Amino acid sequence: MSEIDVDKNPSDEKLSELGVMGWPIWTKEVSEFPWSYSSQETCYFLDGEVEVTPEGGEPVSMGKGDLVVFPVGMRCTWKILGDVRKHYTFD
Repeated sequence: MSEIDVDKNPSDEKLSELGVMGWPIWTKEVSEFPWSYSSQETCYFLDGEVEVTPEGGEPVSMGKGDLVVFPVGMRCTWKILGDVRKHYTFD
């Protein structure tokens, strides 16, 4: 299984090419919960700060301005440290 891919400074061209601004928006308040991915998710954080810990792995930090890809099959725990607003799509 691959790792969480965090692009800390995606170019406007990359975001435009992916069509990010046309994706739906998901919001969530400060909380902690388990999650598993039945398909790959790509998301772009508009606001917030998150720590995602893959099962058996190390925590990965992400937040506002990050473009993130979560691999299919990954089981993890989301710890939202600052309210999240993100565009997302599933492949």
